[in-house]
Amino acid sequence: MHNTALIVIDMINTYEHEDADLLLPSVREVLPTVRSLIDRARDAGVDVIYVNDNFGRWRSHHEEILNAALQGRHGDLVEPVRPDDTSLFVLKVRHSIFYQTPLEYLLRQLGVGHAILCGQVTEQCVLYSALDAHIRHLRVTVAQDAVAHIHADLADAALRMMERNMHAEVCAAEEVKL
Repeated sequence: MHNTALIVIDMINTYEHEDADLLLPSVREVLPTVRSLIDRARDAGVDVIYVNDNFGRWRSHHEEILNAALQGRHGDLVEPVRPDDTSLFVLKVRHSIFYQTPLEYLLRQLGVGHAILCGQVTEQCVLYSALDAHIRHLRVTVAQDAVAHIHADLADAALRMMERNMHAEVCAAEEVKL
């Protein structure tokens, strides 16, 4: 398994949750970098996989979630990173991109051995996803300037944990090897 996939975590978001006001400034800061990384991946022929919360919409599919986010108060944060026709989409209900999702199976079908993570939230979903990728023996890269946080100090600690404990490559998005 030598292929690489870019995994975009929870960027399709309505920002109608408890920590949204704390998260929004960081999302605005990393958004151009996330967009650039998605563009680089697409240009390189790397699969772009959006793994996103379903926000408790149990009858939804990805298009409904995308439309709700685009029509929400912060649709301007979703539009630049919206999935295109080549993007893959997996719904999740908890923090990890792997927890009770078909992502592991999809990555195996694609021959992916290297997962590049970007999105939100560094100290929650990105951290737990990096751990779950590590225990599945995937090589993990985290684009540190393409992950948004709620609490900067916890995000810094999470990035250090990913690098030290999970052997993730933590680097700037422009240094990510596709």
